[in-house]
Amino acid sequence: MERPRIRIGWLYPEYMNLYGDRGNIIVLEQRSRWHGLDPVTTQIRLGETSDFSQFDLLMMGGGQDREQSLIAEDFMKVKGASLGEAIHDGLAVLAVCGGFQMLGRHFKTYTGEMLRFTGILDLWTEGSQDRLIGNCVIESDLFGETKTLVGFENHSGKTYLGKGLRPLGRVVKGNGNNGVDKMEGVVFKNTVGTYLHGSILPKNPHLADWLIQKALDRRYGGDVKISALNDEVEIRAHQAIIARFGQ
Repeated sequence: MERPRIRIGWLYPEYMNLYGDRGNIIVLEQRSRWHGLDPVTTQIRLGETSDFSQFDLLMMGGGQDREQSLIAEDFMKVKGASLGEAIHDGLAVLAVCGGFQMLGRHFKTYTGEMLRFTGILDLWTEGSQDRLIGNCVIESDLFGETKTLVGFENHSGKTYLGKGLRPLGRVVKGNGNNGVDKMEGVVFKNTVGTYLHGSILPKNPHLADWLIQKALDRRYGGDVKISALNDEVEIRAHQAIIARFGQ
């Protein structure tokens, strides 16, 4: 019997792959196999056009200001329109750190340089000379019940959410989007943006499966459902981070 296919896109792998974000692709591929799916991953590079509606799940990792400035024009002019349409159509997306920022309207660096993006999401980022860095624990209602997400944040950009957007979670320990409003990340339809590296998915298998299921729902109309896996090792890694804070 042929396995249901899941089409994964990896955006700018050569530029946006900071702090082991490639690990998210590895997790999505392997968990898809364990769920009885056939994952097919395509790397989408600088200068390449793409019809994002053909993907089921997209990952864009983090990058420093230099990398963002190198891909900003390509992201806005070559890929932005198709990506925006797919996101509004329910494409499952994981955007980490710089990828999270680039879904917004702009990033104003601390030196005053203005990087304009597509404004797919109504959020914006302001640079700072101070870095928000360290392990982070958040509580998220994304899963129909409150669950924790853990990861490592290291960013000087401070992100603010506009209308129609909700955070991925509430900060329990750490800084979150801007260190002030106690919000971390963003959720819009099936798109998740976050500052959590580490990479995030190995220690948060429930988030990986949420993305996979949303991708399948969009492709197969609810006819393909995944079941729970034995995540003992992953949950132990998750709990180890929480234990560092004496939770």
